[in-house]
Amino acid sequence: MNDKDDLARRFDEHRPHLRAVAYRMLGSLSDAEDAVQEAWFKLNRSDVGGVENLGGWLTTVVGRVCLDMLRSRTTRREEPLDAGDGPVRLPDPVLSGPEGIDPEQEVLLADSVGIALMVVLETLGPAERLAFVLHDTFAVPFEEIAPLVEKTPAATRQLASRARRRVQHAAPATDTDVTRLRQVVDAFLSAARGGDFEALVSVLHPEITARSDGGTLLPSSLRRGARETASQAITFARFAKDARPVLVNGAPGVIALDPDGRLLSVMAFTVRDGLITALDILTDPERLARLDLSGILGDRDSDTP
Repeated sequence: MNDKDDLARRFDEHRPHLRAVAYRMLGSLSDAEDAVQEAWFKLNRSDVGGVENLGGWLTTVVGRVCLDMLRSRTTRREEPLDAGDGPVRLPDPVLSGPEGIDPEQEVLLADSVGIALMVVLETLGPAERLAFVLHDTFAVPFEEIAPLVEKTPAATRQLASRARRRVQHAAPATDTDVTRLRQVVDAFLSAARGGDFEALVSVLHPEITARSDGGTLLPSSLRRGARETASQAITFARFAKDARPVLVNGAPGVIALDPDGRLLSVMAFTVRDGLITALDILTDPERLARLDLSGILGDRDSDTP
């Protein structure tokens, strides 16, 4: 094995971890892949003979690449989700079958990276997001993060602390009992299918936030409050009619398919104390078409929830 092959082998050993870093930073599976690929190009152009911790070196490289990508988004004035009256943009969901996630997804979703957390990360500034993700999730020392954001370690610590407070406020601990979560989701679907407004309200938290991201082709929406959200029962019923159970970022959710098996929507639920606190619906045809459904659908004729 030559030096080039050995370097490729060592990089591939770190690839799942690097994808996890990039996904948390960017909220986009395709952009995360691009960031990891850029790290590979940088590795090929660098002399790493004296690098003792290649994984740590690559983590900071991916962090820098992601930071540049986030700043580029800001320059192009791409608004994140929940930007006042602007368009709603949700992070890419990670889909797996209802029976559980595979080993590669376990790495990608380590530390319970649910949609609720990803939604909050989308609202952070680029430097805040980098400091929080690298330090709080991947234990990168502030001394190594500081040069990336061109600040002192103390100032970088403040960035992470500010981001941490926002995350803890906006994405508090959620229910983790998968069986109980599925029961709540099924109760929501049953109420939506039956057009039972009061039953729908009963499974929604009074201060629920419901977001729908249709991309550039379909309208997006943001609603708050149980009764306001339940007023969309007709829309929910359309999605619920052909719903199939999946895991969305490791938590029970549903997908809806058209008669030809094309993905129409992904619904992600955030549940706390038995009530749905957030409902996130991705209906953007362009992004849905890029999601990998292999190994998820199984028997197309199986029963729906």
